[in-house]
Amino acid sequence: MAENVYEGLFIFDSNKFARDHDALPKAVEEIITSEGGEVLVSRLWEERRLAYAINNQRKGTYWLMYFRSDSQKITDLNRKCALNESLLRHLVLK
Repeated sequence: MAENVYEGLFIFDSNKFARDHDALPKAVEEIITSEGGEVLVSRLWEERRLAYAINNQRKGTYWLMYFRSDSQKITDLNRKCALNESLLRHLVLK
């Protein structure tokens, strides 16, 4: 199966991110690697006020990742990210 490079933008709950800066990105990296992916770049983008409240949160921490994964595993990755309570939103692009 062909592996593609994907860009993922993850919006973390700023309150949870402030308590432990390393745990939330590591959790997303573990989701990617558990699906057979390889994280290429993982970095903080910015913390900013959200345009509208998500789960009663007005601020979000944006985290940017580039990773390599099999295209058939992206659906499972999106499902696991949707179940993660610390993630307010996420978007994965090829």
